[in-house]
Order: sequence, then C-alpha cells, then structure tokens
Amino acid sequence: IKTTITMKKLLILSVVIIGSVFLYNDSKAQASWEVGARFGSRGSVEATIPVGMAPRIQPAVYFYGSSSLPNSFGIAGYFDWMFKLSDGPSGLKFFPGVGPEFYFDNQFNMSVAGNFGVEYAFDIPLTIAFDWRPAIFLTNGHGFEAANVGISARFRFGESVKFEKTN
Repeated sequence: IKTTITMKKLLILSVVIIGSVFLYNDSKAQASWEVGARFGSRGSVEATIPVGMAPRIQPAVYFYGSSSLPNSFGIAGYFDWMFKLSDGPSGLKFFPGVGPEFYFDNQFNMSVAGNFGVEYAFDIPLTIAFDWRPAIFLTNGHGFEAANVGISARFRFGESVKFEKTN
C-alpha cells in the first residue's frame, strides 16, 4: 500500500510539472516561470506560470501528514494577481489569489482557498515568498481553515537567457 501511495504522488507531481511546462509554452507572458518548495503548515512543491503581464497560475502538490495519516497529499491550483508597490523595491510584489484544493488522505476533501502573500525577487534567479492560504472546505464537514501559512523559495527560469546569431 505504501508503494501505491508513493507512485500516486509521483504521478500527480509529474502531471503538474508537465502541465505547467505546456501552459508556460502557450502563454504570451513577459515574466519568468519558477519552481520551488514551500515550507510551513503544509509543505509543497510548487511552480508559478505567468499567463500575462500580471496574473499567474500557481500549481502546488502538498505533502503532509500526522502519526495517524502519515502519507497524506493534495493538489491545488491558484490564480494570482501580481501587484508592485509604486515607490517600493523593484523585486517586491504582493498578490491576492484564489483556487481549488483537493486533498487525499483517509477521505477525499475539496476546498476553495485564497492565496494572499508577498514575495521578493532577488537579482539572482531566486524568489522568496510568504503567504497565507485560508480555505473553505466544501466536503466532509464544510469547515473553514485559516492555518495554512508558509514560506517559499523558488528558482526562476528563463531570465537573462538570450540566444544570438553568431557569424
């Protein structure tokens, strides 16, 4: 059973990453896409895929657990709107967002979650973010959860890469 759960996690992670690459290739965005890890109440592997000048899609695969449910995982996808401060540092942005979350442990749970945070893109290809993802669960009890807080570190792809014709 443990091998089956691990294989399911790998399959879902692969689908999210491959889907992210295809979405990125179809977008006409001016920004870079990112891949990294989120640490906090629910750790995850996540990506950011720009879909225009300011919005982005942020898929995440959550890995979490407890002593009674050690192999729990979830998948989520958030649509974020990015904003810069007019007189702030150039790498500093804040974002509100929303999206569905699906959790698979001893029962299936689905929620609609907000994604609110601030991030800073350094001059090197590294972005650090702090976010809060409150959720309203639509299944199994219809509850509200406010405890999903995390810090992310993501690597930016596609920056400063220019291909020039040489003679």
